[in-house]
Amino acid sequence: MIELAGRASERWARRLYSVALWLLQPLYVARLCWRARREPLYRHRLAERFGWYDGPAPPPGAVWLHAVSLGETRAAAGLVKALRERCPQLRLLLTHATATGRQAGQALLQPGDRQVWLPFDTPGAVARFLAHHRPALGLLMETEIWPNLQHAAAVCGVPMVLVNARLSERSLRRGQRLGVLMRPAVRQLRWALAQTQADAQRLREAGVEHVEVCGNLKFDMTPQPELLALGRGWRAAWEVAGPRPVVLAASTREGEEAALLRAWQALPQPRPLLLLVPRHPQRFDEVAALVQAAGLDLVRRSSWGAQRPEASAGRADVCLGDSLGEMPAYYAAADVALLGGSFEPLGGQNLIEAAACGCPIVMGPHTFNFAEAAELAWQAGAACRVQTLSQGVQEAVALAVDSGRREDMATRARRFAAAHRGAAQRMAERVLGLLLPTADSARQQVVDRGQIVG
Repeated sequence: MIELAGRASERWARRLYSVALWLLQPLYVARLCWRARREPLYRHRLAERFGWYDGPAPPPGAVWLHAVSLGETRAAAGLVKALRERCPQLRLLLTHATATGRQAGQALLQPGDRQVWLPFDTPGAVARFLAHHRPALGLLMETEIWPNLQHAAAVCGVPMVLVNARLSERSLRRGQRLGVLMRPAVRQLRWALAQTQADAQRLREAGVEHVEVCGNLKFDMTPQPELLALGRGWRAAWEVAGPRPVVLAASTREGEEAALLRAWQALPQPRPLLLLVPRHPQRFDEVAALVQAAGLDLVRRSSWGAQRPEASAGRADVCLGDSLGEMPAYYAAADVALLGGSFEPLGGQNLIEAAACGCPIVMGPHTFNFAEAAELAWQAGAACRVQTLSQGVQEAVALAVDSGRREDMATRARRFAAAHRGAAQRMAERVLGLLLPTADSARQQVVDRGQIVG
């Protein structure tokens, strides 16, 4: 009786959630249009956001991979490569929620693949999405769990796997507070392939039945040699007038840049060049205005395009990295990196790419989104930790001018990144084990008709 009451409350919670989302659809569209002012791709194929598609339906049986944004899409590249190596006939259905993710995802596509927006999580939209594309399997990157999407996939018999799965203590507590809504969605996961043992334990506490630790796909990301060469070319151009240390502030978030600029102004002259790369492209102009308001001389990466920067760029106080897809170049141009998102309670950013590029890392106290990777990097001597941004600036400048210590950390960083590779192959093996031929005609009829009910 208690179990029946619990399931009834879960159904009612999902229905109330669905009503709330339906009412919020105008705000959702408004937000997409607002973001499209700076990122026009958000206007592209808006109907897909609600499960409406042009043209005939593709053949059924694709592997559906959802990578919400840029970081998840880039991390997914290794898994897609490993899947294609093991299954050359694989067709990919790639979904995203952000413009940067969709743009980066184009590099993963081959003939026969499809790329669309993930639909808004209303029952009608997800029903139309599954009925149109009829995937054989769904892969969700890292933390993407949606109640109606999970329910619809379960009704259609589409196995759902959370790959490169992670769950922070904070996210676990938030999910437990919304347990009546999130528990059934989590239970419907066929498998969670976790990054770490700690993630696996929290996923089990959240209600995932089958969890396995496979490692972090981001360790399998290898920087493109041409991007490393690009960054070294920038550095050479900046140093025409003489050598100068370069400190990178990588993937900074709102609230960090103003404090960083204050700490930078407090440094004695001559200061290193500050290479400042905001996390979100829609904030490039905002951060440029902050630099200019601080009275610092600014040059923007976009100002030199495909050419090398003028030597005068190396004499600026701040170089703003206002481009996409060039993080390895920024790491190659720098002596040391301050880890964005770690100096405010934001959880930090991915430090693995910096390590793979051989760039020493200075991180703040807030790395809960990548807790184990941060701890392992610190233990390996690839990173150091400080408590405040001011301390971080001082430590980064000290590292930038200490060539012996810096080179030792760079070597340790490369070794650390190389030692933890292999997650893509392990995950590909588990995923393809689920792609067994099925003859569930009842499921197919449900998918074909789009009859997904609450």
